[in-house]
Amino acid sequence: MADALGKTLPDKAAVLAEMPDHPAVKAILAWNADALVDARFDRLELTLSIVPEAIRAAAATVQAAGYNFFEDMTAVDWFPSTPRFQLSYHILSHSFKERIRLRVMLDGADPAIDSITPVWQSAGYYEREVFDLFGVRFEGHPDLRRILMPDDWTGHPLRKDYPVEGYR
Repeated sequence: MADALGKTLPDKAAVLAEMPDHPAVKAILAWNADALVDARFDRLELTLSIVPEAIRAAAATVQAAGYNFFEDMTAVDWFPSTPRFQLSYHILSHSFKERIRLRVMLDGADPAIDSITPVWQSAGYYEREVFDLFGVRFEGHPDLRRILMPDDWTGHPLRKDYPVEGYR
């Protein structure tokens, strides 16, 4: 990995060729190589793109590999592109002294994904925020309800197709 520190590795093939012994890469490949859609190493951070149906298991896999701290998660709405939503999970390893990002892309019609709260309970509030502001449902979340907007609010204000002045 030391050779890759100053480089940008733009895709999965480059990451696998240059970083075959990286703990997160090894763990994901050993668990389910098909779950890894893409990868990128840029600005000293590794991003692993995971198929949506495998996010909970991928989170548990990197946790078992030594990534012990769930930092946060967020979403991006790429409307009108397809897939529409990008979810980014930032995870730290204190022993490796590094951060990785698990990235998932979701279609916009009915965005839903498994909650990672069984792996990291602290993800609960971040998932609620993404649900509230983007409308992404987290299956298996223990308390999925609005966290910032009033309960009777219509719509999800961080979606790019949400009216600038709100619904009237």
